[in-house]
Formats: sequence, structure tokens, C-alpha cells
Amino acid sequence: MKLNIFCIGDIVGRPGRRIVADKLKSLIRQLGIDCVIANAENAAGGSGLTPQIYTKLLRYGVNLITLGDHTYRKRDIIETLQTEDNIARPANLSRHAAGRGVAFYRTNKGPVVAAVSLVGRIFMKPADCPYSAIDRILPQLEQKADIIIVDMHAEASSEKIAMGYHLDGRVSCVFGTHTHVVTADEKIMRKGTGYITDIGMTGPHDSVLGRGAESVLKAFRTQMPVPFEIATGDVKMNGILVTVDSGTKKAEHIERITVVHEQPEPVSYDSDDGKPEYFNNDF
Repeated sequence: MKLNIFCIGDIVGRPGRRIVADKLKSLIRQLGIDCVIANAENAAGGSGLTPQIYTKLLRYGVNLITLGDHTYRKRDIIETLQTEDNIARPANLSRHAAGRGVAFYRTNKGPVVAAVSLVGRIFMKPADCPYSAIDRILPQLEQKADIIIVDMHAEASSEKIAMGYHLDGRVSCVFGTHTHVVTADEKIMRKGTGYITDIGMTGPHDSVLGRGAESVLKAFRTQMPVPFEIATGDVKMNGILVTVDSGTKKAEHIERITVVHEQPEPVSYDSDDGKPEYFNNDF
């Protein structure tokens, strides 16, 4: 059985949520999508996720949510991480960390999709070995999931590429997130795993990784903490569409998808965003 799985790059703030709300359901119908996986670790004000936004994303058509190094920026998401099985924090965090490293969704066609979140260690906050973590998890998923998709949330391209080779033939797709810049190296690897180094960002692209360019420039030039407000211009949804055979578990097709939001996003913050947070070159 062929399944179309759409993986959405890091959703950034209100502009990113708005384009998902406006465009996702029609895209699902147009492309015959069976499962939607979204990285939402920046969905609330550009850093973190709240229970309210989690619920909204599911209503917009997202089936599985992955997170990264900003998982716990909003502390009120912790209860959701503990109780819901369709949201995954990085599996290679401490075993004492709140939440699960794997999220599950049973498609309308029957096969179950599992999304595993991993976080890198190069230029990132301390974490356990992602290779050991995924090696431990995969045997546990054999009887639970028909298709396994891995979100490698990492800064270094080399670390993502290495994970692709480590998992080739063992999972259906490995996609990278975190850098917010889509790469052009999508491919089917030798043993049948779909791969791309980074699926990009869903949010305002007239920006520095989703934040206002002037604020980021000021932070870099002065080395002082600066409030990084969410930008508003050139809103796009970046992602990949992967076609997987649920029998062989191999990817048969992978392509980049970009959806443009025709309406400019007004400069405003809704109640789920709050005020811009202060960052010191921390995306």
C-alpha cells in the first residue's frame, strides 16, 4: 500500500501557524496526503509550544508533532507531552525528561506511522547519543508501527547526513530540521530510505530564520541581548512529500514542497504568542 506523508519544516510563530491553517487542508486533498508530520518547537512566539497551539495544529490537519531543543521553552506543554501519544520530544534527552521520544498516528488506510524525534550534539545543548537512542528504539517499534519517520533536529549538516546513512534501510525517511533553510539534496538512499538534510521553515522568509532582520543584526553587531520579534513578510510553508510502500517500508518518491501565502501577515501577536522573548543569538 502506498502512503503519502507530508513533513512540514519548523513552524515559526503566528505567521507559520496562519499559513498552515489556511493552506494545509487543501494541500492534503490536492496531493492525497495520508499523514502530516510537523516540527512545531518554534510555533509559540518563535520558541516553544503551548497546549492551545498544539490543539490548533491538530485542528488544521497536522497528525504528528515533533519537537527539538526548544521543547520545554513553554512549561505548560509538559502535561501534554506526558499524556498525548501524537507528540514527540527528542528521544535522546535524559530518560527522566518529560514526554515521549516517539509519536504514533494510525492513517485512514490502516498503517500506523511513527515519528521519532532526535536532537544533534554538535553546536547544540548537551544530549545523549542520538545513534544509541535510535538503535534502542527501533526494535521496540517493530510491532507498533508500519512506517517510521525520523526528524533529526541538528545544527550540523554532517551530523544529519551521518544519521541518514546510519538509518538507511532501517526507517522509511530521515529529514533534518532546526536550521530553517531548506536544502536541495533530497534523495532515496541506496537501501530505500528517503533523505533530506533540512526541510526548511514554515513562516516569514523575509527575515533571519523567522525573526526580524534588524533585531538579529543588532544582536550580532552589539553582542547584547535583543528581543527577536517574529518577522511578517514572504510567508511560506516548506516541507517534503514522501511516498512510502507500507509493505516494503521503503520510500519510493521524495520531493520538496513550497507553498506561498498570498496575503501579507499583519504585525501583531495573538494571545498564544505573548510578547517577543529576549534571545542572545539563540534560535
